[in-house]
Amino acid sequence: MKPNTIYQMDCLEGMEGMDAGSVDLIVTSPPYNIGKAYTTYDDTITRDEYLVWMREVAEASHRVLSERGSFFLNIGGTPKDPWIPIDVANEFRKKGYHLQNMIHWIKSIAIPRPDMGSYNNITGDIAVGHYKPINSKRFHHDCHEFIFHFTKTGEVTLDKLAIGVPYQDKSNIGRWKGAGSDLRDRGNTWFIPYETVNEKRPHPAVFPIGLPTLCIKDHGVGRCRLVLDPFMGIGSTAIACIRLGIDYIGFEIDASYREIALWRIEEEEKKKIHLKDENTSP
Repeated sequence: MKPNTIYQMDCLEGMEGMDAGSVDLIVTSPPYNIGKAYTTYDDTITRDEYLVWMREVAEASHRVLSERGSFFLNIGGTPKDPWIPIDVANEFRKKGYHLQNMIHWIKSIAIPRPDMGSYNNITGDIAVGHYKPINSKRFHHDCHEFIFHFTKTGEVTLDKLAIGVPYQDKSNIGRWKGAGSDLRDRGNTWFIPYETVNEKRPHPAVFPIGLPTLCIKDHGVGRCRLVLDPFMGIGSTAIACIRLGIDYIGFEIDASYREIALWRIEEEEKKKIHLKDENTSP
């Protein structure tokens, strides 16, 4: 398999053609089987069929992932069926994966001002992120999804401060054990907003580029020889890799999504060349 290529093929077939242990990081978001209107894929198969398929993906990915590699699996459910991500995670558990971290991708959050404590720079309530109301008297709006961080051993070292955040209370610097600078572990709640788009989204379930970017940095950019996205869609993982200077491989069964991904990659490469020219010009 050639690096920096998106192959139009089923990911199981694609991973079968890859060498064992050749991938250091997998970042992906498979279909959730909730009836999304994909162009090619049928997102309405039975739960049993879906979980068998996820088990096959887990087995194939486990073979190509290096011993010190990470698999960040983004998956969510619905208010009516919140078990989907847990059921899928259990299929990965059956195939030898350790759930090293359970990360919550926060897409929308609301914090009343009285709950924030003494933050002088915040003067009112906060409500940020992508909010899509649902017409239900039984369920709350679903404001998060899971990012399951799987490894083969459960003992993979991360570069946590690569995605660290400054201390709000600066008195903690030097007071907490290991707090030698103004940077702390982000924790397992990641607020990642969607990019704003004015036109119709070309893919019904695309994740923002910020998601694979955080995953790659968390694992450690210097330890990523090759990143795999088995469900590449319109190329968010590839774009993140280009920005971080890392090789990638992706699989996508839908020709139209692949074409959009290739166009986005071409545009990203143009931006990269333009910035390089700007930085080297006298």
